[in-house]
Amino acid sequence: MTIQIDHVSKSFGKIQALRDVSFTVRNGVLIGYVGLNGAGKTTTIRIATGVLPPDSGDVLIDEYSVVKEKKKASWRIGWVPELPIFESDFKALDYFVYLAGYYGYSTTEAKRLGEELLEKLGLGNALNQKLATFSQGMKKRFALAVSLINDPPNFILDEVLNGLDPQGIVFFRNLALEFRRKGKAVLFSSHILSEVEGIADEVVFIHKGRVIGIYSMEEVKSKAKPALEITVNKAEGEVLKALEKYGEPSIVNERKIVLRNPSTDPSTIVAELVNKGISVLEFKKEEKNLEDFFFELIKKAESDV
Repeated sequence: MTIQIDHVSKSFGKIQALRDVSFTVRNGVLIGYVGLNGAGKTTTIRIATGVLPPDSGDVLIDEYSVVKEKKKASWRIGWVPELPIFESDFKALDYFVYLAGYYGYSTTEAKRLGEELLEKLGLGNALNQKLATFSQGMKKRFALAVSLINDPPNFILDEVLNGLDPQGIVFFRNLALEFRRKGKAVLFSSHILSEVEGIADEVVFIHKGRVIGIYSMEEVKSKAKPALEITVNKAEGEVLKALEKYGEPSIVNERKIVLRNPSTDPSTIVAELVNKGISVLEFKKEEKNLEDFFFELIKKAESDV
């Protein structure tokens, strides 16, 4: 149960969308695929699902080549595109039954499965509603239901959080964790970095068609230097001198100082300032988030080119 992107490159005319992209999604692992718009996320996913051929390289789904064994590889992937497109005149359950027929389900079996999955995905009240009336979030949920028809061991989800309301995002988070418990390999792209941070085991960062970093969330957290933001009556040299032995202080404005990579707990640092007669008005901890980390990677990648 793995998804292996193997040295994939793709160009559209003079535009190189992907440059030698390689990474692996192992079984029981959720990987977030992060990049700015146009970075190459959707192109990677379309190649991985067999919708688009690569110029070079390959994608192996449980060791089946998407290029050479497309049918076997595709059978082992549940895919939700960024913008699901369905026959809009169909009612939801009828269309589900129609699609399930491709997987060998009888009409009776498909109807039972459809009712079960659509209910599970929060569409139980919309079984007889035409797909034309579905919101973008409902279409995403319906696409997830369809992707579950044959209970595949691997999932590839493109901007699956787009169009979902807060309840839908929570639902997807729980579903992704369920996939992990069942040992499925999951690759999902998203620009909602706070959600990637809360779900992913690992993150693959892509920029201008090139992978610029692959990190576990633990690595991201360990590389992210915490900071203490301290507000005083007057940010001046005396305060900086008092803080230097505890980390890397810098003045933000006339009343605010940021202490990066503090060597001890905030209460000890604040007590030191108070003992020196410095009035501390406020202090709070800051943690570097995935967005900060990502933009630092981009900055480094741009400078290396």
